[in-house]
Amino acid sequence: MADGKSDPQSVGDVLDRLKELGEEAGDEKVRLGDAVEAMGHRAYGPFFILLPLIEMSPAGGVPGLPTALALVMALLALQLLFGREDLWLPGVLRKRGLKGKKLVNTAEKMRPVADRLDRWFHGRLPALTKGPMIKIAAIAIIALCATVPPLELLPFASTLPMAAILSFGLALLVRDGLLMAVACALALAAVGGGLGWLFSGGAKSGS
Repeated sequence: MADGKSDPQSVGDVLDRLKELGEEAGDEKVRLGDAVEAMGHRAYGPFFILLPLIEMSPAGGVPGLPTALALVMALLALQLLFGREDLWLPGVLRKRGLKGKKLVNTAEKMRPVADRLDRWFHGRLPALTKGPMIKIAAIAIIALCATVPPLELLPFASTLPMAAILSFGLALLVRDGLLMAVACALALAAVGGGLGWLFSGGAKSGS
């Protein structure tokens, strides 16, 4: 699907790719593996945006879903940390998906949010999105994912780490170094807050 096309440069581009996949599939299922191929070599950014958005939606209240999404993102972050260009997913994940029509509807509903994000974030301080900063982002995302399972004891308590991961995804996608710095600050706050909640006995009271 990505053959002959440049990699997506904005959130709007990502939605365009997903909508096109959905329109081609129709009543058939669009697999996650198809979406990975459609994103080209910059698939990390889009998936660190889309997966947190799923968790931050009402669907994020489904027991176990935040942890499952965190596990997938931790797997992706490990690949980013070790410099793998082409995102890899195990077969069981690559085959998961949803019907094309539903994907089209989802992409259309997300369009207003995407347009706002694309207006706000665009290529500031690009040096902060290269080299060591990519590895720092990967380590931060892994740490953020580790906070999600215990935070799931409270409804939607994992929103802050997911928002930080989403910020990293945006920064990687649009090469916005200022946003990368903001994402690092959010990550420190989220990990610190999560640890504080656990050590204060929040996990026990939440159960």
